[in-house]
Amino acid sequence: MKYFDYAASCPLDPEAADAYIKASTEYFGNSRSLHDTGSAAEGLLENCRRELAILLGVESEGIYFTSGGTESNLLAILALLSASEKSGKHIIAGMAEHSSIHSVLEKLSLDKGYEITEIPFGADGRIDLKKLSSSIRDDTVLIAIQHGNPEIGTLQPVLEISQLCRQRQIFLHSDCVHTFGKSDLKEVARFVDSLSFSAHKFYGPKGVGGVYLKPGRRWSSFLPGVSHEKGFRPGTVNLPGIAGMTVAAQKAYVNLNRHNSHFQTLREALLKELESLQEKFVLYDFSGSYQLPSTLGLRLKGVEGQYIMLECNRHGYAVSTGSACSTGMKTVSKTMVALGVTEKKGKEFFRISFGWNTDVEDAKSLGEKLAEIARELGPL
Repeated sequence: MKYFDYAASCPLDPEAADAYIKASTEYFGNSRSLHDTGSAAEGLLENCRRELAILLGVESEGIYFTSGGTESNLLAILALLSASEKSGKHIIAGMAEHSSIHSVLEKLSLDKGYEITEIPFGADGRIDLKKLSSSIRDDTVLIAIQHGNPEIGTLQPVLEISQLCRQRQIFLHSDCVHTFGKSDLKEVARFVDSLSFSAHKFYGPKGVGGVYLKPGRRWSSFLPGVSHEKGFRPGTVNLPGIAGMTVAAQKAYVNLNRHNSHFQTLREALLKELESLQEKFVLYDFSGSYQLPSTLGLRLKGVEGQYIMLECNRHGYAVSTGSACSTGMKTVSKTMVALGVTEKKGKEFFRISFGWNTDVEDAKSLGEKLAEIARELGPL
């Protein structure tokens, strides 16, 4: 099987796996224990915290470890809401946010009476800043905007959004799960109040992730009496997972430019095979500095993405119909809705995403197979 679904999950990097095993066997103590074995585990934990902080260009005391992106988004949002010194119950979010964000906001709306405003994308696949600005109210306390869309790979104008937030004393959370390890986040980290990341998206272990929460925010613990992670998260930390994640993150950032150059080559090789069929395909291909080259969204006009996925799978190619956390649902992807695509056309969407070791010939071969499928279906 030729794998083209790295946006959903990556294989564990061998060096990250070695770090996982070493931490499991040599640093097995509970980091909160006061004996020497516990202190050794605590030392490794804090070293990982410092190393990840260096990659983000932030203070290490702002890094908190979690079980992954979903928990990170939940805890970051709740922490910021508890830290707000501004009265109000209005939250603004992108219409195409990950399901973990929408789930938290729906819960806050139902249980706590928060009012949620969702902002669509413009034609360029980015948040419409004018609509965002006009949606801000006196009682707006939080804006949640993903840094990179996991289905079409567009990067959002986080710096400009941050300026709007600062002017109105609004906290800003950014889901960076899709961009950590694929984009330099130092600028983003400087301008947000919190961001989230998840290890398995950049060749780390599953079941581990983190949050950067800007120091100085007086947040309250999700549960009372929690001692781990300074009260941010209950439960013993997954030190082997954290060690593996740190190694994977360092490797991703050391090779960031090389990987992105490779992704661009793969993208161009695949798209070249579809050039003669441009009238049949819709490509969500936004050139410029705000497009992640590793993620490519497409539609074959008149054909559901589910059919394309199954046909590709039958021929040995793994592609997806969108975010893995939404696959299987009957609703159209939130990205298509945010772009204003009709429900029928939205169901045509499918996604291709590249990995570090994806071969150029394999990308070209997938392009050829997609072209063959389109020709076999005839006029649509």
